[in-house]
Amino acid sequence: MSERMNPVDAAWLQMEEPTSLMVITAVLWFDTPLEWARLVQRVRERLVEPHPRFRQRVVPGGVWSAPRWEDVPDFALEAHLRRTRLEAPGGPEALAPRVGESMSTPLDPARPLWELHLFDGYASGSALLVRVHHAIADGIALGRVLMSLTDASADGARRPPDFEEPTPGPGTWGRLWRGALKVADSTQAAWKRGGELWAEPIQLMDLAVEGARGASAVSRLLTLPRDPPSPFTGRLGRAKRVAWSRPVPLEQVREIGHGTGSTANDVLMAVVAGALRRYMRARGVPTQDLRAVVPVNLRSLHEPLPRTLGNRFGMVFLPLPVGEEDAVARLWELKRRMDALKRSPEAALVFGLLSAAGLAPAAVERAAVDVMRRKSSLVLTHVPGPKRPVYLAGARLSGMAFWVPMAGRLGLGLSLFSYAGHMTLGVAADAGLVPEPEAFIADFEAELEALAQAVRDAHAPADS
Repeated sequence: MSERMNPVDAAWLQMEEPTSLMVITAVLWFDTPLEWARLVQRVRERLVEPHPRFRQRVVPGGVWSAPRWEDVPDFALEAHLRRTRLEAPGGPEALAPRVGESMSTPLDPARPLWELHLFDGYASGSALLVRVHHAIADGIALGRVLMSLTDASADGARRPPDFEEPTPGPGTWGRLWRGALKVADSTQAAWKRGGELWAEPIQLMDLAVEGARGASAVSRLLTLPRDPPSPFTGRLGRAKRVAWSRPVPLEQVREIGHGTGSTANDVLMAVVAGALRRYMRARGVPTQDLRAVVPVNLRSLHEPLPRTLGNRFGMVFLPLPVGEEDAVARLWELKRRMDALKRSPEAALVFGLLSAAGLAPAAVERAAVDVMRRKSSLVLTHVPGPKRPVYLAGARLSGMAFWVPMAGRLGLGLSLFSYAGHMTLGVAADAGLVPEPEAFIADFEAELEALAQAVRDAHAPADS
C-alpha cells in the first residue's frame, strides 16, 4: 500500500536538518522493572497493529510531488526495539547522556520512523526511551498513543486514560478553537482534491487565510521584530543535551493561580519566563523579553485518534516578559499577553501556513523556517497526561519527560508534562549554546518557589 503524505506532516518531514532533527522524544520511568515480553506484546497490539504509520516507511517526493507512506513488506518489530542495562546507580545522571545522544542520531529512513529503547537498572525499576518522527504525529497525539499502551492497574485492567483538558467555551478559547478548526477543515478539504491542489498551492494558502480571518494575523507575523540575541540562539551543532526536573505538585501551581486570578498554564509560563531571566542574569546577558513558539492543540482529547494519526495543531508566538523584574508583575503581564493571543486567529493561521509549506518546494519551506528562527528564541509546549497513575507491562509509571523538536533552528526546547497530579519540565538544548541544561532546571525550580513565596507575601495580613 502507498499513500500520499498529508501536507502538514510533509512540512515536518521537510524541516529536518542534521543539526535539528524533527523527532519527538519521550522518557518514561517506572517504580519496578518492566517485563520485556509483555512490553513487546503491548507495542505490537496497541501501537503497530492499530496505527499503520508504525509499519510504513517514507518514500521521498520530488520538486512538485509529495512524499508518500509505503508499507514495509518485511516489517520486523524487533528492529525497532532495543534493550540495555544502565551503569549503576542508574539514575537520571546515567540516562540523560543517552537521551541526548539519541537526539543527535537520525532515525533510519529505510525503516518506519520510530524506535523504542528499554533501559533496565533505572533506579529500582526501568526507563523507556521513545523516539517518533514528527511526520507521524504531533506531541499531543503521540502522548495519547503512548498512554494507550498502559493499563489502569498492574494486572492489566484496561481503561482509557483520563486526560486533563481545558473545555472550549463561548469565551476566547472557544473562538480560537472554532477558528482553528475551520482552517483545519478547509485545508484538509483542499488537500483531498489532489492534483488540482498540487498545481495551484497558492489556492490552499488563500483558503487558510480566509478561514482564519488571517489578513491582520499575517501582517502581525511578518512585522514581528527580530528577537534579540540570547544564550539560546546561534549557530547549531549536532550534539544535544537534555535534563528534566523533579515532579512538581500541580496543587502548588494551582495555589499560585488561585492567589493571582491566573490559570495553571499562565503560572507555568510565567515561571519559565522567570527561569530564563535567572539563567541570562547569571551569564551577564541583558534580560530582554524573548519570544517562544508555543504549539496550540487543535484536536480534542476526547475525540478518537485517527488510525493514521498525523499533525493537527497550530502555533502562536508568545512574548515572554523576561525583562520584568517583579515575579508577581511578571505573572500578570504574562496572563495579559496570553489572553490577547487567545483572541487571535494566529494558531489557526499557522496551521494553514504549515499546510501550504508542505505543498511548496523545499526553498519556500526553508524560508518559512527562517521566519520562525528570526522571530523567536525557543520552543515551549505543555502536553497533558493522565490524571491518575497508569501501568505498563506490570509496572507503575512514576513519571515522564517529553521533548518536541526545536523547529526553526532554535537552540532551546522546553516541554511541560503533567501526570497524576504532578508536572515535569524537560529541557533539550544545543550542546554548544546550553551545555548544562541542569542549570536551567535549577533556575526553574527556584523561580517556582520564589513566585509562590511572593504570592504568599502579597496576601499575608499587614502587621498591626
